This record gives sequence, C-alpha cells and structure tokens, in this order.
Amino acid sequence: MPRQVDSDSKLISRARSLAPVVGERARECEALRRVPDQTIEDFHQAGLFRAIQPKRIGGGQVPFPVYFKMCAEIARGCASSAWVLTNLASHHWMLTYWPVEAQDEVWGGSPDVLIASGLAFPCGKANKVAGGYKLTGEWPFSSGVDASTWNMLGGIVATDEGEKPDQRLFLVPSDNYNIIDDWDASGLKGSGSKSVACEDVFVPVHRTVALKDIVAGEAPGLVANPGSLFRLPFFAMFPYVVGMVALGAAKGALETYTNWNKHRVSRYTGAKISELAPIQMRLAEASGSAEAAERMFLHRCYEVTAMVEAGKQLGLEKRAEYRRDGAFATKLCVRSVDILFEGSGGNALYSENAMQRHFRDVHAAAGHFALAWDVSATIYGQIYLGLPFKGNL
Repeated sequence: MPRQVDSDSKLISRARSLAPVVGERARECEALRRVPDQTIEDFHQAGLFRAIQPKRIGGGQVPFPVYFKMCAEIARGCASSAWVLTNLASHHWMLTYWPVEAQDEVWGGSPDVLIASGLAFPCGKANKVAGGYKLTGEWPFSSGVDASTWNMLGGIVATDEGEKPDQRLFLVPSDNYNIIDDWDASGLKGSGSKSVACEDVFVPVHRTVALKDIVAGEAPGLVANPGSLFRLPFFAMFPYVVGMVALGAAKGALETYTNWNKHRVSRYTGAKISELAPIQMRLAEASGSAEAAERMFLHRCYEVTAMVEAGKQLGLEKRAEYRRDGAFATKLCVRSVDILFEGSGGNALYSENAMQRHFRDVHAAAGHFALAWDVSATIYGQIYLGLPFKGNL
C-alpha cells in the first residue's frame, strides 16, 4: 500500500525525531558504505522520500523550504543518510519534467519507488534510433543506487557537425544498468554513491527529456504538474538540494562540541574545559557561521518560492546570485565545523567521536559541483562582468 504523506510540520517533526536514530546508526552506515535498510524503511514510513512528490500521486508537494529543513534535520544525525534522502526525494521532483507517460510508468508501479541519478552528461553517449535512443556510458556518484529501481542518467546525443549538442536525461530501469562497487570514500562514506554503467541500452523516447527544455521551464511533464514547486529554476536551485546536508553537519558538530565540552576536564591540567575562553570563543564563532549560513540558504528558498508563485521569472543575474549564495553558505558551514574540529584536540580523531565524521562529511558535501565555491563564484563573476556565459543556469 502506498504510504500517505502528512502535513509540512509533521514531516519536519518526524525528521527531527529520526535524527538521533540515524545518528546511532552512523557507524554502521559507514561500515556498510550505504544507508542501512532500516533507515530506508524509516524514511519511507515517515513519508520523507515523497515530501516534494506531486499531490496528485499522493505525495507531500510541500514548499521547498520545508523540504530543505526536513533534510537538514536528518543531516544533524547522519550526513550520509541525509545525502541519500535529499537526492532520492529530489528525483520525485525531477520526474515531473518527463512526459506524463514516463511519470505514469514509474509511479504507476509504486509511488514509493526510489530513483537514483548520474547527472554527468559527458559520461553518457546516445544515438537516435527508431522510437528512442541507444545509450552507453559510465556515471560516477549515483548516490543511494542500491535502494533504487530506476536511474536518471545524463547523456549527449550525437548530432551532425556544427549542430548544438543535444544534452538529455534518460530514465533507465535498474535491470538495464550495472552497479560498480567503487564507493570507498573518506566523507559521506555511507551514501553508497557508486558508479553505474550500461552499454547500448534502448531508451524509448517517452523516457527522455531535453536539458534545454528543463532550463527553459518548458519540460513536457509540467502540464500535469502545475504547482509552483515544479516551476523552480532547476540549476539555480541545485545548491539548495544538497546544501542542507552541509548545514546539518555543521549543526551536528555544534551539538557534539557543546555537549562534549560542558563537563569535560583536561587530562593534563585538570582544568574545566568549558571555562576556557578559546573554547567559548570557538563556539560563538562557529554557531554564528552556521546561523548565517542557514539564514542565507532559507532566504533564497523563501524568496524563489514567492517569486515563482507571483509568476515572476528569474533572470540570468538572479540565478547567478542563487548559485553564489548556495556555495557561500556552504563555505560558512565548512568554516563552522573547521573551527570546532581545530579546537577539539586529539580526542576528536577517534572513530567513536562524531566530530571527525562531521568534519569529513561537511568537506565531502562542499566538494559537490553545485556547492563548489570556485565554480559558483566564477559563474557569478562572468555574468556580472558581462562576459559570455555558455553554461546551464
């Protein structure tokens, strides 16, 4: 039976309650190199995976800021679990771009279906054939793929010389691709972000969507999904699909640092650690950095929601601001955790101390191309300096 998704506040409350639960499983998650089955089931039962799925399918279709807060709560306990949650939940949102026939095919099997992705377009090569495309490629970073039965794979369709490359997303069932067990990472270790590969797989035309149509807000599936949630600018919002994991990791680090130092006594001097001014100062600076990041993230989430609901379009400059702010807020989260880690001493290196995990995870999250400061800052600088911009935004 399909699970029903409840109100906005209940989703955030359930995520908050699950945070310590997934936190207790964090070491198991890292040892498995994927999210434990019980955590996947917990997310299903709580309705978290379907938070931004259309209501017409029985999903939550909650406002984007609610989804952002929900995933950030989970990241406080385990960033790897939150990374998989936000990725797989966002793919219900993305599926609305595909032709209705594809939506019905995927959700018709079960609205609880999980869909992974491999969005590195140059990794996939496709050729047009009768009725669709033949797709070949190998894609890295398919987070949560072990639990998924479909995958959204990016590819470039071969075109005649001089024609603009046709970048498309292809919807492929799990029995048409192979999972490569290559995810052995230091950060987001439990996200199971393995590579996937397929060779000469036929993808019918209704299971593809052109990237240019998504960017232009003209994806064919939107006719069946008229809500403002599904009109949000895809590439401009990408940092806010994964950035909440960095924020949650920073909040988790703050909780770890605060609780640990309240009653801690130095083994060398016998001094009460909480009475040391540097400890207090680090807590103040780190919490200020995390709160500033949260305000920056949420300001943009609320602003874009209001703009789309009012029928306003985001110009190129505005979209560049969203990419800039998402990446800069992530820098603040990284800075927050670094401040705390640097002030935690050798004890933070032990595997049983969650601080080292928050440190590894926030840096891993910040490495995502949507959150990478150098990339986002360059995009912003190019556009505001009037230089040619040929990317997708």
